[in-house]
Amino acid sequence: MDALGTDFAKIGSILSGSLTNSKVRIRGWVHRSRTSGGICFLVVRDSTGVVQCAIKKDAVGESSFISASQAYIESTILVEGVVKQDARAPGGYEISASSVKLVAQGEPFPIAKDQSVEFLLDTRHLWLRSQRLTNIMKARHKIIFYLREFFEKEGFWELAPPIITGAACEGGSTLFEISYFGEKAYLTQSSQLYAEVFTTALENVYVLAPSFRAEPSRTVRHLCEYWHLEPEMAFYDQKMNMRLQERMLEYVCQKMADSHPDLLLAIGRQPEKLKAVRAPFKRMTYEEAVEIAARSGANIKKGQDLGADEEALLTKDEEKPVFVTNFPKEIKAFYMREDPSNPGTVLNADVLAPEAHGEIIGGSERIWEYDELMRRLKENNLNPKDYEWYIDLRRYGPFPHSGFGLGIERLVKWMLNLDHIRDAIPFPRTINRVYP
Repeated sequence: MDALGTDFAKIGSILSGSLTNSKVRIRGWVHRSRTSGGICFLVVRDSTGVVQCAIKKDAVGESSFISASQAYIESTILVEGVVKQDARAPGGYEISASSVKLVAQGEPFPIAKDQSVEFLLDTRHLWLRSQRLTNIMKARHKIIFYLREFFEKEGFWELAPPIITGAACEGGSTLFEISYFGEKAYLTQSSQLYAEVFTTALENVYVLAPSFRAEPSRTVRHLCEYWHLEPEMAFYDQKMNMRLQERMLEYVCQKMADSHPDLLLAIGRQPEKLKAVRAPFKRMTYEEAVEIAARSGANIKKGQDLGADEEALLTKDEEKPVFVTNFPKEIKAFYMREDPSNPGTVLNADVLAPEAHGEIIGGSERIWEYDELMRRLKENNLNPKDYEWYIDLRRYGPFPHSGFGLGIERLVKWMLNLDHIRDAIPFPRTINRVYP
């Protein structure tokens, strides 16, 4: 048997029942192994699932049987045999092997049961093979696919921003500084300012790219490197912006619940939780949110940003996300437009996910008039020279527009109800981890 051939069945096809009583060839890696007398049971995995193979000495020959019996966890193997339905086997099907070949035995796999979190993070390049992380990465792929599908249906254009920038977007304290041929430069905190450029030509656009925040945070929802979905919309006010966010979250949640219930269940997420996510979402002002959180025992005062504890209190009885609007302008970014009907606050909203998952989206109307932008840059002690190109957008053809930023890993964490954001990305980068 040649491992590089093309006539191999996928294990997922076997588990679907479409190959019952058929002779198949599979290739993959040993997931579990057990030998008893003259029979060896190997559970083999590929990208589509796991299936048990019953390997009898008298069916495959002594040499092949010894090779199969000596296979380590994660050894690479080829098996040929007939698919049988067997309720006792994982997935309900088993291959009765007629031929087996150990392609590569490798070395004993270093990961066993009950390993520490730090050990599993040190061996992340191997632990990503686990069924749980495999399923999470499959779900992440589908979630991103449905986000892109939503924006395609809405007539948006996806565009590519620079990752290396010359100025801050969200504040200088969380910038990763690099040397760019002798000049100071930074890894982008957000592609928003560049996405705004594209609205002048294409109107409704989005960016899906990495962002970087040098935040010294050790929480279950902070990463130093994460993937950022950032739509910007010409001629949208904040109400239109919020309605778009609602429809987007409803779309991706309904798609996952309808199309991938088995994947969700394998991860431990009930599809019904996502089916409950339908627009419209509850809205409350920042001032109302602070009062509610304080009455619930939170240690917060007006003028302070909402933290994880306050966000959990605000959503503890909710089945779907909640909007918090009109934050004080002093605690929000310089580009957010002040609310003319509520001076001192900005036309913005944070989306808080239920089940204590916290903020997943931040959005606002953008300042589009030259004089207001210059005032806000001054108020935030930002040098206009660093933003000349951005200021030009207010000089030449300014227009009202809005946008938002969605953290992909925070969305995945909430949708799959993960305990920690590090499992929502293949290789998490946190304050204390840059390996592997």
